[in-house]
Amino acid sequence: MQTVGLAQQVIEERGIPTASITLLEGVTRKIRPPRALSVPYPLGFPLGEPDNAELQTSILRALLALVDRTDVPVLETLSPPADPN
Repeated sequence: MQTVGLAQQVIEERGIPTASITLLEGVTRKIRPPRALSVPYPLGFPLGEPDNAELQTSILRALLALVDRTDVPVLETLSPPADPN
């Protein structure tokens, strides 16, 4: 996450907004990248469970919604979807 946060800062300095997904919210809070979305999934699964296009699309939509934010740094936390059972 440190490398991604540093890269985001350099890209942002050139006028390009960035957003990243994080699985380690505590580390991200320390790094303070411009825009990040914390997801409640295990390492290696930033878009949630495999073959769940609806979930993955909702995560990407939440991430892209951060791009227009100017109140940086911002760290949003994605809530896990409700259990249908």
